[in-house]
Amino acid sequence: MPSLTICYNGLTFEQLFNYNLNMENVDLDTVNKVKPKMPDTTLLYELSDFFKLMGDSTRIQLLWALEENEMCVGELALLLNMTKSAVSHQLKTLRSAKLVKAQKRGKNVFYALSDHHVRTVLEMALEHVAE
Repeated sequence: MPSLTICYNGLTFEQLFNYNLNMENVDLDTVNKVKPKMPDTTLLYELSDFFKLMGDSTRIQLLWALEENEMCVGELALLLNMTKSAVSHQLKTLRSAKLVKAQKRGKNVFYALSDHHVRTVLEMALEHVAE
């Protein structure tokens, strides 16, 4: 049996392997092949946080509207039948996550998607759920 150096709760992989009774069908070569290709745990936590943000229907609506056109808070509030305060609160969250950017013009602040990655994620997710 090949040896791995990964640990779980202080156990080596071999200890975990021996501890778990349902491991008889495990191909350690497959595990060894996949392990180095796994993203860093910190990145996976950040990805999880990203999907938590995307898990709110109001934020999805805001992002979708901004995919179509840059808009100010008043326009977004009217479009989504929300208060300007509620829209501003959600936009602050989206800005903190670097999903939208803001540009002040005169008395208004206009919001847009931060980059093409946000648009791509939205489009791919919609395509997936529409299948």
